[in-house]
Amino acid sequence: MEVSVTQIGNPRGIHFSKTILEKYNIKDKVDLILGKGWDDAFKEMSANGDDKLLFNDVFEDETFEEWN
Repeated sequence: MEVSVTQIGNPRGIHFSKTILEKYNIKDKVDLILGKGWDDAFKEMSANGDDKLLFNDVFEDETFEEWN
């Protein structure tokens, strides 16, 4: 979900629609969790060597003829 950051007096804030406020029962406070985007996470995994396959993409008892 993308929301705009707007000027509210001196500070800046985020406006949520009435629908969102009602759907998630938002009253006074919200826990905001910031995370990395997938692109950044994959780059970090690659740099750390954490992007290895967990299992072989072709098993020993598998042949490519099965895919034709």
